[in-house]
Amino acid sequence: MGTPGMRYSLQSRDLIADQVETAAGGHWLDGMVVIPGCDKNMPGTLIALGRLNRPGMMMYTANTMASAIEALGMCLPGSSSFPAEYPDKLAECDAVGAAMRKLLEKNLLPRDIMTREAFENAMVLTMALGGSTNAVLHLLAMAHSVGINLTIDDFQSVSDRIPFLADLKPSGKYVMEDIHRIGGIPSVIHYLIKLGLMTGDGLTVTGKTLGENCDEWMHKYGDKFNGQDVIRPLDNPIKSTGHIRILRGNLAPGGAVSKITGKEGVRFSGKCRAFDDEDSFVKAVESGSIKKGEKTVVVLRYLGPKGGPGMPEMLKPTSLIMGAGLGYDVACLTDGRFSGGSHGFVVGHVVPEAQVGGPIALVQDGDMIHIDAVANTLDVDVSDEEMARRRESWVAPPLKVSSGTLFKYARLVSDASHGCITDA
Repeated sequence: MGTPGMRYSLQSRDLIADQVETAAGGHWLDGMVVIPGCDKNMPGTLIALGRLNRPGMMMYTANTMASAIEALGMCLPGSSSFPAEYPDKLAECDAVGAAMRKLLEKNLLPRDIMTREAFENAMVLTMALGGSTNAVLHLLAMAHSVGINLTIDDFQSVSDRIPFLADLKPSGKYVMEDIHRIGGIPSVIHYLIKLGLMTGDGLTVTGKTLGENCDEWMHKYGDKFNGQDVIRPLDNPIKSTGHIRILRGNLAPGGAVSKITGKEGVRFSGKCRAFDDEDSFVKAVESGSIKKGEKTVVVLRYLGPKGGPGMPEMLKPTSLIMGAGLGYDVACLTDGRFSGGSHGFVVGHVVPEAQVGGPIALVQDGDMIHIDAVANTLDVDVSDEEMARRRESWVAPPLKVSSGTLFKYARLVSDASHGCITDA
């Protein structure tokens, strides 16, 4: 985090997708079990499965994306919440061969499983768990790989109707191991199906429906969910709507993504402090030029998919804001993205990004910026005429790379509102 190496993180998702597609396609594999780790590898392998549309499944352990992929039906029940060194994970390893054989015998394909309904389920679970904003990028890209037109507006539609129920870090007190303790992700999915928030009719890699998988699971582990307080009841949510909000306005006409849990408030207005790189912001905090009591919107720009390149995560800046005690006085706005560990008033994925001349490139220190996570707006108090004047003097900077894999990525990648895909 906070180093040039972070530029390779998101880019690796599409590189992994290309590598898996190339290897499996070149060797004409009948099917495959993919074993990724971390939230770029997982969607990368699922994108490849979607493109190839041959029998396959995923197995590993993580948080947001593994849970979403379990809701999609693309891994065995419990896979996403088994801690890596627990006997349950070893049992999953033992079971995966027979499950893969069944997939091949039935010729059950990724596009039979990764349907529109399945993506709706993945979005619902992400909202209920308080998942990372990275899920927006990855689910958009995964949907594209199977020919489903998922949009950022679909995320807002789900967020408007799905409450935030999981008392998980960084905004809460529990961790993923506690989800396992109360029966795992299948118990949570069963609960959401019972509430009518998810559907259980879609097929999964077991050859059974999501609902059937969860019913069988609850016969074994249902008692663990009783009396728990990790997942709130519907009448006592952490937040009555989802934490992921899609914002638009004169600063983000193509959209932006915020993660608002509620404890940081739902609206923020402050004066702009614009920085064209992370290091300049770090120096400003260390020098004391960003002060407590002064409402400030820190703008970190030229960090988008093309400008970064690679849309690096801003965990270092957000950690610095919180560590310096500025969490209630400073919001962070960027065309980069955020780690699941980031918290505070944060808005990322701003489209268009600064590198291509988006309005975020034109804001100046002292401009008043307004973020409203109820009205879903992101605006700067600058007239259209003044923005047009500034645009006349703006010159696009050269790309930060001129060769290699990041150069190819910067030339090919779509904007964040379309999932940062490279094959459109």
